[in-house]
Amino acid sequence: MKITAIGADISRNDVSCSNTLVENIESDLYKLKALGARDAALTNVTGDDVVVSAFVEDDLLESVNEGIVNILKDNAENLGDLSGISQSPDTAGEGISYAEASIRQDRYPDAIVLGFDTYGGESFVGNAANSAIEAAKGMKNMTDVSDLIEPKSKKIPGVGYVSPETDDPVVVATVENIESVGVIAGAMIGAALGNKNVYLVKRGTNCNVLPGSVIFSATAFMNGNVIDLAVPFENKTRILR
Repeated sequence: MKITAIGADISRNDVSCSNTLVENIESDLYKLKALGARDAALTNVTGDDVVVSAFVEDDLLESVNEGIVNILKDNAENLGDLSGISQSPDTAGEGISYAEASIRQDRYPDAIVLGFDTYGGESFVGNAANSAIEAAKGMKNMTDVSDLIEPKSKKIPGVGYVSPETDDPVVVATVENIESVGVIAGAMIGAALGNKNVYLVKRGTNCNVLPGSVIFSATAFMNGNVIDLAVPFENKTRILR
């Protein structure tokens, strides 16, 4: 089994996602379960980017990925990143973001999903995402984490190719027990925040930051439910006096 996560800018503006867009995507998620996904959710809403994630058996990965993209297309206010998808790496453009990670068959599927948003394609966003990936690697009770963000064309199973200009990365990590979610997520969030001009935001927050900054949301996807990790992380990191 895997978690698959696809992120896209399909909003009508560059700073936020409308309530209507969010509601329309969520109302179509049943289609992914009809394709065989165990669970599916709109896990991240970050600035003008959305991330749809699903737990899926390996042999259904391509069909569920295609189903996610179809939901995004059906509900897009602006084709945006969807227009960059191509069946050839030579003609691919700036497109959707993709991440996947494996889940051990004897474990309940729990995952951490980070969704990044840039306003002007800030080049350091890849470093921020990779910091989170590297922080998760080797941690106790972490099963798998998505591939490092690299400046090259990427093939998305069941969908096609996107070019290196794709600039709002998604990161996923799978976790083996509930007690480890906070530990691993805390390491990933902290690593990302260590990069310059990178800010953690609550799910659904507009991109109201000075240009030249990057924002990201962090969620736990557990038992089909989405937990906005920015809320407990804000409480845990409040300095007591």
